[in-house]
Amino acid sequence: MSIFATLIFAFVVATIGVQAEQHVIHFDNKCGRGTPTLIQGSNVLSTGSDYIINGPILGATAYLQTGRCGFNGENCTAININLANTGSSTQFDVTPPHTSFIAVHFEYTNGCDGKGDTCSSTTCQSGNPPPVTCDASNVNLAISFCI
Repeated sequence: MSIFATLIFAFVVATIGVQAEQHVIHFDNKCGRGTPTLIQGSNVLSTGSDYIINGPILGATAYLQTGRCGFNGENCTAININLANTGSSTQFDVTPPHTSFIAVHFEYTNGCDGKGDTCSSTTCQSGNPPPVTCDASNVNLAISFCI
């Protein structure tokens, strides 16, 4: 095989490997009001639909927009999300200006199934719960509001 063909083959294999990573964030809004919102930086990624990404998603925030929340989830229970095949972590953020006023649950699926955390108005009032980690590749995240 020529050097050029070897380089093309290596590029194709590397590209396929990168594209093979996929994560889904699923929302279940049981509140009867509000809009599940997923942001990353200044971008709104989802307003309730499943969000599917081919590759990692780092530094994302999810919350239920009830008209009370700021763009970054201020005044609401925010969930900080990092999903990557090199290791995932998810945790509630309820330190001011974030607050807890509805019950929220998240858990991993498609790897580390059932591993997650619940935040209700009584369980998350003081300090942030530790991150919940998962080392499975292509892990997904299910988030439920008003559980």
